[in-house]
Amino acid sequence: MDFAYSPKVEELREKLAEFVQNRVLPAERIAAQQLASKPDFWGAPPIMADLKAAAKRQGLWNLFLPEDGGAGLTNLEYAPLAELTGWSPQLAPEALNCNAPDTGNMELLARYGTADQKQQWLAPLLEGEIRSCFSMTEPDVASSDASNVRLDIAEDGDDWVLTGRKWWTTAALREDNRVAMVMGVTDPDAPAGSRHSIVLVPTDTPGVTIERSTTVLGFDDRHEGGHGEIVYDRVRVPKANLLGPRGKGFAVAQARLGPGRIHHCMRLIGMAERAIALMTERARTRVAFGRPLADEGVVQATIADARIKVDAARLMVLRAAWRMDVEGPKQARHHIAAAKVLVPSTAKWIIDEAMQIFGGAGLSEDTPLAMLYSQARFLQIADGPDQVHRRSLARAEFAATPAIREIRG
Repeated sequence: MDFAYSPKVEELREKLAEFVQNRVLPAERIAAQQLASKPDFWGAPPIMADLKAAAKRQGLWNLFLPEDGGAGLTNLEYAPLAELTGWSPQLAPEALNCNAPDTGNMELLARYGTADQKQQWLAPLLEGEIRSCFSMTEPDVASSDASNVRLDIAEDGDDWVLTGRKWWTTAALREDNRVAMVMGVTDPDAPAGSRHSIVLVPTDTPGVTIERSTTVLGFDDRHEGGHGEIVYDRVRVPKANLLGPRGKGFAVAQARLGPGRIHHCMRLIGMAERAIALMTERARTRVAFGRPLADEGVVQATIADARIKVDAARLMVLRAAWRMDVEGPKQARHHIAAAKVLVPSTAKWIIDEAMQIFGGAGLSEDTPLAMLYSQARFLQIADGPDQVHRRSLARAEFAATPAIREIRG
C-alpha cells in the first residue's frame, strides 16, 4: 500500500486548500446571513453560485467521479481532497459538485442508466444545474434491514405505480431537486434479495407530496434541502424509468452506498481536523487561572489524543479506499464497514472535546462545532447504523478466524 500523493493530487490538493481557506470559509458567515433572511427557502444560499463558478474555473469540479465527466481520480486519490471539503461540510462539497446524495446518484446513473436517463438526469447533475435525492428509508419499518422496505411498485400497462411513504430523503425539499431514486417492491414473491427495484421519479410527478423535513439534533439542514418525509400516492411513471435491472435494487443500492460511506468518512476526517484547529487556537488564546489553557496538562493530553485518533482514522479510510481501487467496493466492504464505525465516533469525540475547551461558546452556533457534532452523530446512523456494520464485521471475523488450540509447554 502506497499512500503517497501523486503530483496530480498534490497540485489539486494545494489548489483546493487555498480555495477552501480563501473562498469557502469566509463565505460561511455570508451564507448563514443569506439563509436567515429567507426562512422559508430550502436550498443553497445565493453565494453558492459564486463558489461553484469559481470551482469550475479552477478545475475543482466533479472530483469524486473517475469517468463520465469526472476528474479521473481513484478513490485513494480523491480521499485527501474530500477531506478538505469536510472543513466546511455545508458549503465546500456542493461548491465542487461533490455533495451527497448527488455523488452516489450520479455514480448510479453513470453505471446503470440508459442513454435517455443519462441525457435527462446525469448530464445536468454533472453540470450542477439540478439536485437529486435517494428515497429508501421508511418510517414504519426498521430500514437498517433493507429487506423490510415495502413501498409498492406495481405494474400497470407501460407504467410503474408507486404507493408508500419514505423519510430521511436528503435534499428532497430543495427547489432545484428534480428527481428521486425510489426503492420499492416490484416482485414480492421473488426470493429475498430479488424483490426490490429502483425507479426514477421526477419530483413534480402528481402524487408526490413532501409532508415535512426532519431535523438533526435541532438543525434543519435547509442548505442541503432538509430530510424529507414523502408520501408517494399512486405515483405513475413510465417503465423506462427503471434504474438498473428489475429485482436488483439491493445490488444497485449497494453500488451507491459503499462509495458513499467512504466519502462520508473522508469528509469526517476534515471535520475533525477543523475541530483540532479550532481547539488549539482557543487553547493558545484563552486564559484561565492566570495562564493560557495550552499550558494545562489536561488540555495538552486532549489535543495529543485528538491528533493520534484522527491520524489513525485517516489510515483506516485510506486503506479502505486503496482496497476499493484494487479489488472493488464489494471486496472492500469490510474495510469500508470498519471505517464507517470508527471515523464518525472518532470525529464526534474530537469535536466534543473541542466544545469542552470552548466552554459555553462551544455549545452555541457562534462556532461551527455544534453543526460539526450533529453531522458526525448523524453519520453514526446514516448509510447504516454502527450496529449493522459491527454485525457484518463480526460475522466475517467468525468466518475468517481459524480455531486456535492452546499451546502448552
